[in-house]
Amino acid sequence: MTRALSLLGIAKKAGFLAIGEESVSAAARTKKARVILSASDASDSSKRRARGYGETYGIAYAELPAEKLELAALVGRGSPGMLAVTDHGLAFGIVSRLSEEEPEKYAQLAALLQVKAERALKRRRETVAHKRNKRIAKGRTNK
Repeated sequence: MTRALSLLGIAKKAGFLAIGEESVSAAARTKKARVILSASDASDSSKRRARGYGETYGIAYAELPAEKLELAALVGRGSPGMLAVTDHGLAFGIVSRLSEEEPEKYAQLAALLQVKAERALKRRRETVAHKRNKRIAKGRTNK
């Protein structure tokens, strides 16, 4: 098991993993999916649909170097052909570890997801700072 695939188990426990075509399509339609992953031995039509979700909704797509049985053992479900990670940081972590193993295949996708993860972190920090400033009110009184 690679380091990248071990993060899939963490994503599932954290609730950031959509498993199976139905939940992946729902995550893609609601713009919650950050990267769509398919098993290496998934059917051609399943891979085509996963790629289609990515192209239609502007979501990154990658084919994992793992078979359905390996993914089933990691996520605790029966032979998932398609997965979607719904957290920017975990999506970047998975793809960056894949790019360490196979740079020619995943490096460009890792760079894209790194930019997206940095933007999401910046937005999250700005939101926290805004809430803190609103709560403190910067010494002003509300009239």
